[in-house]
Amino acid sequence: MKIGFELFSPSASGGVIPASGADQSGNIAFVPLAMPLMCGPGAIATILGMTATIKRSSAELASFIAIVVAIFATMVVTYLCLAYAGKLFDKLGAMGIDAITRIVGFFVSAMGVALIFDGIIEALQTHGVTILR
Repeated sequence: MKIGFELFSPSASGGVIPASGADQSGNIAFVPLAMPLMCGPGAIATILGMTATIKRSSAELASFIAIVVAIFATMVVTYLCLAYAGKLFDKLGAMGIDAITRIVGFFVSAMGVALIFDGIIEALQTHGVTILR
């Protein structure tokens, strides 16, 4: 969730990585930020949270298939974004990349808040507190 809030105020460079010979001190956070968002503990926790909802669903097979389809769709979109990053930047520009970064930050924050609330509700139900939904 902290990463999501940090994405609300991206760097002035719009997330662009300078050429290898250029001064890279202004944007050293790309790899440490991008890798955990794609395949780090946050992604794993999200998958675990999504699969935990399968147990509460009446249609377990349909829920499992939906999660698998969502994972593959995310893989395809991530590949396309990384493969065509240069062309996307040329089309969107620095302002477009900045806007998309803020939107993604909002979604990451929302997922973090949802996981926190689900955890609180689960903990309360474990201790016998009933919550009406």
